Amino acid sequence: MEQQQSGSPSPRSPSSQPYLTVSVTDPVKLGNGVQAYISYRVNTKTNLPEYQGHEKIVIRRYSDFVWLRDRLFDKFKGVFIPPLPEKSAVEKFRFSAEFIEMRRQGLDIFVNRIASHQELQQSEDLRTFLQADEETMERLRSQETGIFKKKPADLMQIFKDVQSKVSDVVLGKEKPVEESNPEYEKLKHYIFELENHLAEAQKHAYRLVKRHREMGQSLSDFGKAAKLLGACEGDILGKAFSDLGNKSEALSVKLQREAHQLLMNFEEPLKDYVRAVQSIKAKILKLGASLKCQMIFGVFLIYIYYCRDKLMLTRSDKVGEAEHEYKEAKSEEATGKFETIVRLMNEEIVRFQEQKTLDMGIAFHEFAKGQARLANSIADAWRSLLPKLEAFTSDPVTFQGCAHVYA
Repeated sequence: MEQQQSGSPSPRSPSSQPYLTVSVTDPVKLGNGVQAYISYRVNTKTNLPEYQGHEKIVIRRYSDFVWLRDRLFDKFKGVFIPPLPEKSAVEKFRFSAEFIEMRRQGLDIFVNRIASHQELQQSEDLRTFLQADEETMERLRSQETGIFKKKPADLMQIFKDVQSKVSDVVLGKEKPVEESNPEYEKLKHYIFELENHLAEAQKHAYRLVKRHREMGQSLSDFGKAAKLLGACEGDILGKAFSDLGNKSEALSVKLQREAHQLLMNFEEPLKDYVRAVQSIKAKILKLGASLKCQMIFGVFLIYIYYCRDKLMLTRSDKVGEAEHEYKEAKSEEATGKFETIVRLMNEEIVRFQEQKTLDMGIAFHEFAKGQARLANSIADAWRSLLPKLEAFTSDPVTFQGCAHVYA
């Protein structure tokens, strides 16, 4: 939110408009060995009445952020929950300064996206995350979900064989409800395509970062070799080689610095959106899985009656009754809820696309600026050496003088 520096309060100032801002700062390593982890200082500023005061500072660890995301993912069916920065799969990088800063930045983006979302910012779980003491968070983190909170995919696996048998024997090859909804199919197709394109762009961004770092290392090695070569030459040629080595090492530093900027301002934003799209994809697939799970329970009822009818050769009317109940539930309740959530998801996609356009525009702008800045620095550095090096190719006297020293 904007704030006026002076004068009477603006209608848009925090004093008159609701605001909720969060900063994730000061990563600190705690513990040793496999028990080591990074804690973060989470500072919340708000004027929302449901919060405890205008400012609150708590200490959180990565698993607390995971707890928040999982809670929101389960409770807000049609809302796309922002992704978390990934965990390091390589132990030696887990506590590197670069990785810690990337994670801190990712966690800051994650929690502020939630805080700025009109619906998610009302979540009781968010308020708990931003205000509860460390002991409370640890207790909440360690609570077991229990068998009745199994994911739809787990329940689907239980009834997989039943669904197959009933589909073949009783219902035939009926098309699933989620596949018969054009809006759902359009949404799913868009997200799957976007994931492929973003993943491809992020893969090449990674290669650019790697190339910058490798080139920087090569220039550093070449610079050292050039200076050693210069030490074996006469004063004039030795000075030229020494200058060449110094320029190479200076450019190496610039390339390494630009590689870091490219990582933070280009590759990481792309990677963040790959994770965001994967999160949306998971939400979409979970919606379809939830509907299938609900349908399977209905199908299971039919299957029970069907088997009973086949074994006892009686009460054949029960199969028809079960099918009727199943179809009613499918058309009125399951399909209705499904379509409502799809509409919410389409609204979320519009918001997501607007934010993606802004963020990707910034990322590509930073990329272009960085490459232009680096290209100019490299050109200027080599250009400054040309007069000295050209002297050895254009002035035979200079060459003869150098050769005479070692004759």
